[in-house]
This record gives sequence, C-alpha cells and structure tokens, in this order.
Amino acid sequence: MNSRRGIILVGGGGHCKAVIEVAESCGAQISGILDASLDSGQQILGYPVLGDDELMSSLVHDHCFLVTVGQIKNADARKLLHKKIKDVKGCLATLVASSAIVSKYATIGEGSVIMHHALVNADAKVGMGCIINSFANIEHDVILGDYCHVSTGAIINGNCFIQNETFIGSQAVIANGLTITSNSIISAGAFVRGNIEQKGIYGGNPAKLLKKVN
Repeated sequence: MNSRRGIILVGGGGHCKAVIEVAESCGAQISGILDASLDSGQQILGYPVLGDDELMSSLVHDHCFLVTVGQIKNADARKLLHKKIKDVKGCLATLVASSAIVSKYATIGEGSVIMHHALVNADAKVGMGCIINSFANIEHDVILGDYCHVSTGAIINGNCFIQNETFIGSQAVIANGLTITSNSIISAGAFVRGNIEQKGIYGGNPAKLLKKVN
C-alpha cells in the first residue's frame, strides 16, 4: 500500500467485498465506503457506508481512496471516479494481497489492486487503476496500460503490450509478444495467438473478432 492513512473504498458492490479481503490480508486500514446507491450507515462486511462521492472533499486530508467499482464492459465508471478523486486532490491507494507474488522488479500503478494468488513477474509494468484478479498471471516484460482488468486465472505471456482499458476474461491466454489495442474485450477462455489491432469483442481458439465496438 502507498500510504499509512486509512482507505476510503469508492463503490460498494461485489468487487468491493473482494477488495476488502485483500486490504485485510495486507493490514491496510479501511475507514469506510462511499456509494450513492446504498444507505448511509449500512455495513458491508462490517465496514460502514459513509455516504456518496460528495464526501470526498471532506475526507481527502486524512485518507486515501481506492475505486472498488468493478470493470467488465468498459472502464468509464472507474475513470470518472478517479477523476473525481484527483479533482479534490485526493491520493489513490494501491493494494497487493498478501498471497500475491509481485516481483521486486515489477511496477504497479497507483489505484491498482492485485488480488489473491495473482503473479506479476519481473519487469512487468501494470498501469494506473488496473484490476489483476485472483490467480491471474502477468509474465515478464508485459506492459499493461491504464484501467485494464485481467480476470481470474487469465495468463498474459511475456513481452506483451496490452493497451489501455482492455478487459481480459477469466482463463483467457495471450500468447507471447503480442499487442492488443485499447478498449478490447477478450472473452473468457479465449486463446489469442496474434496481434489485435481493431477494438472489439474477441473469443475462441484461436481468438477471432466476434463483435465490433465503437
């Protein structure tokens, strides 16, 4: 974690619960949760919902923030919340689960979370606001752009360049040395054997374009 200050989690859904587990595993202090869709005073795994995003400015001096809204279709919601945090000059926490393995030669961007049993290998670079989910494998020399989500059990082999806001589904495999363009969606279980230059939804083995996206 990048600060000893308490963490405010922004977003109170299922991903928030998973991040709470990660925070507890590495000894981070959770001060509360912001979520406009939930009632103030409600508790999530024992942590209080404090209110909505409007409270950020009053919490910024004593806390860091971590966006705990999940990311499947796109990163728009996570990006917007990061902007709100930056607008009030807030700091972004970074969390690494105690069971994750992150090389001392890897770099992890601010606001990212590395979940249980994930691996980030030597000289890998994980961008800002990324989710590296449980048992995901980010191999050596991978460059992962901002706001990417690598789902459970996915494997990105060495020397790949995964551009911003890409979603890689559970158990998907990206072969060595490939580039995937930004805003791509790789379906669960897909095997990507060649570069992806057009954003869209890809699936199968070998992975093929299933649907174009704007």
